Amino acid sequence: MIKHFSVLYVGNIDLENVGSDGTPADERRYPNERLIESYDTAARAAKLMDELGYYALWMAEHHFQHEGYECIPNIILLSTHLAGKTERLKFGCAFNISPMWHPIRLAEDYAMADILTNGRIIFGVGRGYHSREVETFGAPVIDNNANRELFEEQIEVIFKAFNEESFSHKGKHYTIPAEVP
Repeated sequence: MIKHFSVLYVGNIDLENVGSDGTPADERRYPNERLIESYDTAARAAKLMDELGYYALWMAEHHFQHEGYECIPNIILLSTHLAGKTERLKFGCAFNISPMWHPIRLAEDYAMADILTNGRIIFGVGRGYHSREVETFGAPVIDNNANRELFEEQIEVIFKAFNEESFSHKGKHYTIPAEVP
């Protein structure tokens, strides 16, 4: 029996002139004033879902999406904010793109969000697929093998951060703690 219902909201705004005869996506450019409408939409959805007894609102991390969809650059921050406006709804991160984060920072931000929301944030990571996002943040995505290698090391570090009181790590991309004087 299905017991939990969730919604995926990727952060779109109300788009204009869409469809097969509409403006092609790569020719759309909405101003910031329009793009931030996605935050209000997320808030309205979260409040309604909470009232109706939904389990989780899932959102996705994206950057530089001036076309009007996928407009939420920090789902941990938005989810923590929305948890303060709701009572029971959980917030799923589908996904934070870990190659665009330092793994310790990502683990710390999730841990803090988990504490501030009393366990209502659901951890989720991915490798990314938008080259203009991932490559702009200095991580590989076009080179699939380099992206996978980085991602796998990051996940190793994140699991250590979540599961060990103290740890060290020495890999190809990260040395923790840093070797500094």
